Amino acid sequence: MRRIIGLLVFAALAMLLVAWLAGVPGQATLEFAGWRMDTSAGALGVLALGIAALFVFADRLWRLITGAPRRFAAWRRARRERRGHAALTRGLVAVAAGEAIEAGKQARLATKALGSPALTLLLSAQAAQLAGDEAGALVHLEAMRGLPETEFVALRGLVAGAMRSGDDRRALELARRARDLKPAAPWVTAALVELETRNGEWAAAAETLVRARRTKMLPPEQADSNGAAALHERARELDRAGQRRPAIAVAERAQRLGPDRPEIAATLAMLYAEDGRTRAAGALVEKEWARNPHPVLIPAYRRARPVEGNLQWVKQAERLARLSPNHRESHMAMAEAALAAELWGEARRHAEAAAAASGGEPSAGLCRLFARIAQSQGDDPEGARNWLARAADAPADSAWTCRSCGQPHADWRALCGGCGAFDRLEWRAPARIAAPMAAIGTRGAGV
Repeated sequence: MRRIIGLLVFAALAMLLVAWLAGVPGQATLEFAGWRMDTSAGALGVLALGIAALFVFADRLWRLITGAPRRFAAWRRARRERRGHAALTRGLVAVAAGEAIEAGKQARLATKALGSPALTLLLSAQAAQLAGDEAGALVHLEAMRGLPETEFVALRGLVAGAMRSGDDRRALELARRARDLKPAAPWVTAALVELETRNGEWAAAAETLVRARRTKMLPPEQADSNGAAALHERARELDRAGQRRPAIAVAERAQRLGPDRPEIAATLAMLYAEDGRTRAAGALVEKEWARNPHPVLIPAYRRARPVEGNLQWVKQAERLARLSPNHRESHMAMAEAALAAELWGEARRHAEAAAAASGGEPSAGLCRLFARIAQSQGDDPEGARNWLARAADAPADSAWTCRSCGQPHADWRALCGGCGAFDRLEWRAPARIAAPMAAIGTRGAGV
């Protein structure tokens, strides 16, 4: 509408100009190459306007003719882009629907129409992954990695692919590059923790967890617990390498993060004792025992409180047990110490107290302890056999059990030996899946 109004205004002004020129008085004479023309000044003005309009028309016509190929190419390019974006849309819908063949088809159409921009490469990679073509997906992801706008997205796919193929070293390298690009991305932190712990890079894992806590990518409790586990393994690694003082410093950091973890206290106490700081080692074990008696502390206490004979160890065990006199583990420690010193009555008394403190049926380990007491006395072989038979069906003893897969472990470790999960071991009785063969044989013998 504005263009029409503007055109009408321009035509009206032109007509007014022509009418004005026609009424201008005066004569004009033109001579050119022997030609002579006499006319009025108004007519000459009209002629000049006509010639100017002719030149403008010719110029527009020339521009129209010479610009036609360019406009045609632009039209074709726009049409290809429309087709390419439509193919991208259909391809993404196919990926979401899990239609691998359709996704691949639309990816090829989009690539043909658009070339290989970021979105086309992404669709091609997703379509290849959906079809199970890992090699093809990696080709597209590597191409995406070369584009600044898609490098981070490509790294996520490449990290996942490297982890699936078992190439943890490359996956870790790629994950660290992703951290450089976007350090606050949650998946980057999760991948780094998994890869660094899986590769035994405990110091790096601990630092990653510190950053995750500081940036609130992990809850403080989880970050501290995971950090304590990583530092604990780092301390044991340093100790194995003969670097005791650095191991102690790292173990102290681990205990500050996990003050309620007896396995860390036991390691730190053992390191103190091996470094000649037996008083600090014994005090640490006693403090932990008073709060949370645990059998993992016993070896460290024996190292911190060395004795010459079993009778002296009974006195040391009594000192420890008095810190939690009614706890099952205190009675178990006293029973073991008394049994080693051949104080069989004392051993039986504490074993019975441990059974009472358990609040239920004696565990398999406690049954075996009763059997060892009866066998050591030598006057009750039948009682020893009965206790061993009861042990076959008794509840399992507490062990370091994985919360993910349920596999028990004899000793604490940061990684589960079954499923490889990090910081998932807890001290509890594992689930019994099947009856032991010894129990089956005992029951069969009585039929």
